Parts: sequence; structure tokens; C-alpha cells
Amino acid sequence: MKSSARAEKPEAQGPAARGVRADAQRNLDALLEAAKAVFGDKGVDAPVREIAARAGVGVATVYRHFPQRSDLVAAVFRREVDACAAAAPALSREHEPVEALARWLRRYTSFIATKRGLAAALHSGDPAFDALPEYFRQHLEPALQSLLDAAVSAGQVRADVEPYELLRAVGNLCIATGEDGALHGRRMVDLLIDGLRYGAPGAGLAPGERRRAR
Repeated sequence: MKSSARAEKPEAQGPAARGVRADAQRNLDALLEAAKAVFGDKGVDAPVREIAARAGVGVATVYRHFPQRSDLVAAVFRREVDACAAAAPALSREHEPVEALARWLRRYTSFIATKRGLAAALHSGDPAFDALPEYFRQHLEPALQSLLDAAVSAGQVRADVEPYELLRAVGNLCIATGEDGALHGRRMVDLLIDGLRYGAPGAGLAPGERRRAR
């Protein structure tokens, strides 16, 4: 009987343990989303208590997950990179190649806005951020490469563009700030997408005509 009770104990605790983990993940997600918003509004030196209040958690929870402010900044950056990279396959499933590419580049402009809010910390020389540029490239270049490859194969965009130069180009186009900064960035990215179409073998053709052209 004792051995049977021991065997059943982990199973009995399983749902409760999963519930605790789910609650902890929700708290962490809320904390990172709050930090992104507060950093964007007030910079990376904003009070921790403001981040905690916005996330609906205690200040102690913030420090338990992120003992140093640099830990929190890096976590926000990585979370945004991960979300942007994950959008690529989802868009590919839902849209034809050139539209998936265009939507992803517009999604990337949102990441740039977050990165701009973290810029003071990311360029501070703190060694805690040394690995982030490589993290950026390792995740976003393959995501964009997959979208470019699909659009090139479909004859919808030109084939002489590398993902990193395109990431840099969009970043440069979204430098404008202020009330019209986001609108200006979106317009510039739309013009860039038009440029990607220029010279593509299937540019200007309907989907059925593109298939026949290939």
C-alpha cells in the first residue's frame, strides 16, 4: 500500500504543479510586456515599481526573475526577437509569399520601435548585452530568409537581396520619431517592398499567370 501511494503521489500533484507553472508563466509574460511598454514610454531607467504595478505583480517578483535591470532589458529584447521570428512561418501559412514577406517586414518595424526604446541600455557597453546582436541575427535572418526564398521562388520579388541588408535597410527607414514617425516608417517600408518587386519575373502578374510563367 505504501509503494502504491508513492506511485500515485506525483500524478496527484501533476495538475497543481502545472497550474503553478502556468500562473508563473503568465506573470512572467505580463512582466515582460509591461517592461516593454514602460521602457518605450520612459526609458530603461524607469522605476521598477512602475513596471511591477503595470504587470500586476509585486516588486519582489520582478527581482526574483530579474535580479539586475540588465537581465530584464535583455529578456525584453529576446522576447521581441522570438515573437518577430515566430511570425514568419505563421504568415507563410496564411498568405501568398510576397504578402507574407510584406506583412513580416511591417511586423519587424514594430520590433524596431521596441529596440529604439532599449537603445540606451543596449549601447551602454554593459557586457550583459554582448550576446544580443548575435541573438538578433541568428533568429531574424533565417526567418526573413525563408520568406525571401518563397517570394523569389514564386517570381514575386527580385533574387539579389540578402536578409541582413534588408533588415538594416528597414531599420534605417524607420529612424524617424515623433507623432508621424510610425506612419512615415510604414510608408517607407511599403516603398521598399515595391522596390523588391521591381525586376521580379512574376511582378504584376496574377497568381495563375505567375504559375504559367514558371
